[in-house]
Amino acid sequence: MSNGIIMWSMFFIPWLSLFFMKKEEVKHWMPVAMFAVVLTTIIHDVGTTLGFWATRESTFPFYEMMPYYYGFMPVLTLWVFKFTYGRFWGYLITNTILDIGFNFFLLSYFLPSIGIFDFNISPVLSLPITLTHAIVIYGYQIWQDDIFLRAKNMINNNLQPAAAKPLSNQLEAEKKD
Repeated sequence: MSNGIIMWSMFFIPWLSLFFMKKEEVKHWMPVAMFAVVLTTIIHDVGTTLGFWATRESTFPFYEMMPYYYGFMPVLTLWVFKFTYGRFWGYLITNTILDIGFNFFLLSYFLPSIGIFDFNISPVLSLPITLTHAIVIYGYQIWQDDIFLRAKNMINNNLQPAAAKPLSNQLEAEKKD
């Protein structure tokens, strides 16, 4: 199998699994998945600059980035949050297992062996990076939930800016009717 097929598969095939997730769940978890993509892109760029890793073979339009970061990784984030969010230790254990597989197998063995990626850092040293990434995106989701709860409370309690509230004479007219 060619490297191009492998890389495009890492991009497209995971998104097909979202047909098995409810539309509301995808909408709920998509912000954290997109935040994970942005954070991963930053981490990858910093790691490339520092010489921790390098992309040897790329596919258009991904010049220095692997399609994995825009396919498999955000979709996996959606699924992990769907099943573990609200139970931090379950989330952390799940992410630790996935990160061990990612660092020790995918990055340090599989992708270098087929000539796609150079991994110049020990998997033991990259594991704290990926675990910190997981903790930061969990914190982001907690922050997102707090925003949604405040907005929902405003709607439920009919909190409106003063300009949008009815005038007192309109309230009296409504009471008479």
